[in-house]
Amino acid sequence: MSSRFMSVGVAAILILVASCAFAAEKKINRSALPAAVEKTVQEQSQGATINGFSMEKEKGKAIYEVEMTISGHGKDVSISADGSVVEVEEEVAQDSLPELVNSALTKRAGAAKIIKVEAVSKDGKVVSYEATTQKGKKQSEVAVGPNGEKVADED
Repeated sequence: MSSRFMSVGVAAILILVASCAFAAEKKINRSALPAAVEKTVQEQSQGATINGFSMEKEKGKAIYEVEMTISGHGKDVSISADGSVVEVEEEVAQDSLPELVNSALTKRAGAAKIIKVEAVSKDGKVVSYEATTQKGKKQSEVAVGPNGEKVADED
């Protein structure tokens, strides 16, 4: 009997965790953006094709993200409800990276192949580089700081 309750409890926890994961980021329509966010989207998307919008709560605050393509590469801009830019993730060519960054990402990737690299900026300054890697069918992500150093909050 107790193992049955245990199984029900584990199932309930898994459902709760799964629902939290899905609730983390929600696709939204442009019409749902606050006016301040819309203004920032217009400024940030000059010359870009907008691919979509999403919203998520971080530390209880709404963060809006616009996904776009500009000059053939991806760019995601996270914007707070007051219209201020929180973070920019912009795809960059691996061969354009500083040598320290490229070698650190390659080392962190190990046997996996680097398939995409993004520069992550806050307050207009690159704070890290994130590489999407692939080994077989599995994709992962590795990150390093702007000088190739390990980053503390790697996802």
